[in-house]
Amino acid sequence: IREFRKALIVELDYKQEASHLKSLGDNLAEFQRIVVPAPVEGYVGTRVLTMDYVRGTKITQLSPVALVDIDPEGLGEELIRAYLHQILIDGFFHADPHPGNVFITDDGRIALLDLGMVGHLSPTLQDKLLKLVLAISESRGEDAADVAIALGQVREDFDEMAFKRHVVDLVGQYQGAALADIQIGKIILDLNRSAGAHGIKAPVELTMLGKTLLNLDHIARCLAPSLDVNAAIRRNASSLMQRRLLKSLSPGTVFTTMLEAKEFAEQLPRRINKVLESLASSQLKMKVELIDEGSVIDGLQKVANRITLGLVLASLIISAAMMMRIESRFALLGYPGFPTLLFLVAGSLGLWLVVNIVTHDRTPKLRK
Repeated sequence: IREFRKALIVELDYKQEASHLKSLGDNLAEFQRIVVPAPVEGYVGTRVLTMDYVRGTKITQLSPVALVDIDPEGLGEELIRAYLHQILIDGFFHADPHPGNVFITDDGRIALLDLGMVGHLSPTLQDKLLKLVLAISESRGEDAADVAIALGQVREDFDEMAFKRHVVDLVGQYQGAALADIQIGKIILDLNRSAGAHGIKAPVELTMLGKTLLNLDHIARCLAPSLDVNAAIRRNASSLMQRRLLKSLSPGTVFTTMLEAKEFAEQLPRRINKVLESLASSQLKMKVELIDEGSVIDGLQKVANRITLGLVLASLIISAAMMMRIESRFALLGYPGFPTLLFLVAGSLGLWLVVNIVTHDRTPKLRK
């Protein structure tokens, strides 16, 4: 709900949408058959958005004859490449590609409209999503399950075996399927739903990505029903990996790594000397934290007390039994008095121990 509220607020700010249009247009400049209308400077405000006029037709309203003239399979693969580039390279993608926001222009290109709803992905999340998309496209269910586990936050009630079994079955259902039968967005949403059911809190970005790919599946089916999305993803996998590696080797990243290496090299001798000095003077200490050590110590102390009390009671009973055979002037209830007192004391303590165990020894609650 918080993500939905944030998305609505962003969609209602046209200045921000104009910024999204410009950013996406710059990011997709290398795709010659993809058009993103640019905002008109000076005519944009928080409640007014002015952009380039796009002449075209909604993708769902094109006739089969018109589709033949525009090379639908080539255009569909260009669209898939453009979205993979947005999601896995830039980390900034058009999150609402429903048929009303995707036009075929008069010159046979794809126009992406309405940049009010966009998604943002961190570099770490991009790497994991690339692994997830490739695992799904190649029907590697176990690898897809491992990536899904790494993507989310595992709760205490997580059932790993059941989750992996469900993901393997889910991905295996689409092995060798064509575009008419496979929906990558639906698979990701089902994967997200299964993660929640089996004890994994998935990131909210995964839900938005599943929604985006679900819409993209529909657009691609309308454009080219015979296009195999899995094959298109595998064809572009190597280039995507190269682009990701090149992006990670940007000047800023290289300089940051060099500065961290320099700091590590400067601090290493001092830290080693400090450890060796502590070791030589017998001052090196290791701090080991036990899980709920107070409860463990209390439990051990309780066990020791019960064992000691049990030994005392056993001694009293054995002593009383042995002394019963000794004659004594002091009698109690017709039995020798002192042994009888020992039996009474042992019986009272035994009864108290049983009552104490029943009323106080309960299963300890998990400490937060």
